[in-house]
Amino acid sequence: MYSKLKIFTGNANVKLAKDVARYAGIPLGDAEIFKFSNDNTFVKIKENVRGTNVFIIQPTCYPVNDNLMELLIMIDAFKRASAKYINCVIPYFAYARSDKKDQPRVPITAKLVADLLTSAGASRVICMDLHSEQIQGFFNIPVDHLTSMPIYARYFMTHLDLSKAVVVSPDTGGTARARLMSEKINCDLAIGDKRRLSNDSNAEVLNLIGDVKDKTAILFDDIIDTGGSLAKMGSLLVKKGATHIYAACSHGILSGNAVQKIEKSPIEKLFITDSIPLTPENQKSEKIEQISIAELLAIAIKKIHTEESLSILFR
Repeated sequence: MYSKLKIFTGNANVKLAKDVARYAGIPLGDAEIFKFSNDNTFVKIKENVRGTNVFIIQPTCYPVNDNLMELLIMIDAFKRASAKYINCVIPYFAYARSDKKDQPRVPITAKLVADLLTSAGASRVICMDLHSEQIQGFFNIPVDHLTSMPIYARYFMTHLDLSKAVVVSPDTGGTARARLMSEKINCDLAIGDKRRLSNDSNAEVLNLIGDVKDKTAILFDDIIDTGGSLAKMGSLLVKKGATHIYAACSHGILSGNAVQKIEKSPIEKLFITDSIPLTPENQKSEKIEQISIAELLAIAIKKIHTEESLSILFR
């Protein structure tokens, strides 16, 4: 059944790919991927993939453009090696926040990336917790949009006291996401009012809609980048009377001094998935705990290969 299924990885998150292959019970494919001294990327597939269903695991995390280009070159290599289907497993999809023209004369880079992947020869894309669900419509090929929400819901119900819990969205844009989580773990909802001051990651937290007094607050978002907004929201929750503060997100970019901000904040624990690898320095933080999505991706890959429904992954 799985003789024609092959899993390969780029250099973006090798550990995650190895874990996925282990859960799937399928050996990781053999490929040589490196950069020449002139900064050109070289890819060589070192085994026969003719007529196979290939899955490439490659989040487009830092360095974003290098990992994206590596993925495109891998797709081309598999296409020229006569793979039957080329499935791109992109747990973290870079440029997802550039999904609309919200200012004059700016690009829609998420659409550009979708076009590049399609033109390169991708047959299907598997993503997780896209910043905006409309990105699925940017592709002219099938997109399976997975979510880490069931994984987090099960984890919270097992490890946290939810008797007085409230899920908090850091801003109005994440309200739907936070509401779904609050329904899954059967608790209240609060929403932050945040204003972005410029095109960088700086934002000002203005207010909080909802009651968090004497409650355990769980900040829930899709991406944590510089950590500034999260730290400010944590301070606001303390002022509003929250007794315990946790944070969770799908994609922990943690750029710059984000971890230092989290360390100094009142947030007791930050839960992130392993869609993006932690740097050795960030791994030292006792406030950060990674929850693996490897089994989720392994199940998705095998079900896609056997043309089964993925609905079980959303429960």
